[in-house]
Amino acid sequence: MAFVKVVKNKAYFKRYQVQFRRRRQGKTDYYARKRLITQDKNKYNSPKYRLVVRFSNRDIVAQIASAKIEGDVILAAAYAHELPRYGVKLGLTNYAAAYATGLLLARRLLTKVGLADAYKGVEKATGEEYHVEEEGEKRPFQAFLDVGLARTSTGARLFGVLKGAVDGGLNVPHSTRRFPGYSAESSTYKAEAHRDRIFGKHVADYMRTLQKEDPEAYKRQFSKYIAAKIGADQVEGVYKAAHAAIRADPTHKSTAKPAPATRKSYHRSKITLAQRKNQTKQRIESIAKKGHKTGKAKEAEPEAVAPQDE
Repeated sequence: MAFVKVVKNKAYFKRYQVQFRRRRQGKTDYYARKRLITQDKNKYNSPKYRLVVRFSNRDIVAQIASAKIEGDVILAAAYAHELPRYGVKLGLTNYAAAYATGLLLARRLLTKVGLADAYKGVEKATGEEYHVEEEGEKRPFQAFLDVGLARTSTGARLFGVLKGAVDGGLNVPHSTRRFPGYSAESSTYKAEAHRDRIFGKHVADYMRTLQKEDPEAYKRQFSKYIAAKIGADQVEGVYKAAHAAIRADPTHKSTAKPAPATRKSYHRSKITLAQRKNQTKQRIESIAKKGHKTGKAKEAEPEAVAPQDE
């Protein structure tokens, strides 16, 4: 008779430790995070900064963050929903918008730390490989790309944020191997192809093709562009103007938000000890009054006369 060895016995479960909560939820790759936040010991208390890039269905989030024991600290942030202030009102999640968001973050951060004049980056986007070099007494601001759980395939939008941040004056270690325009077969990089993505040429080309082949689909798919009077020929100009506006004023502007509507509350609010004592006192008094009135009423009633036999 063969015996089966029990591997997951009582001792196994007594020693079992669950993963971190965000690992169980599939939100954080702690293997990658450890290597991104671990600072050299000879740098003492110097923070190690990360360029955090996250995409949602309607927005792009770009942040400069450093890790502390109590949690991550955000030094600066930029979002794609801020781009309408600079003239980009549509297509807020495409590659061109990602570049503009990275550029906005870089210029906003360097303005905050006082390095905006020393490190201006690339004034006009060309798609060429560019690395920030040290100028003057202060070194360039360095950050490392944190992509989270996103796939780092060639031409991914998150590298648009990286390119925008680098062209804006940040020192982010990178190569051209994942930029649009790089060919793995020939190991060559075409900067012109990357420039076309930065200025939304791929969107403009698709608009022209769809307008020629299927006008009804064009009207349906690009209805907001038509309403905003943005044709295929105006797309590049929109992003050029946005880049200039970002460099002119990258500071954050708080928007006036309407006051939240008052909601009905169906839960009784807590009362103090004094209020509870007062309520108890009032109940006792009301009960005493009711008892006094009923007693008087009983006294006033006439006695019932017993019937007499004839």
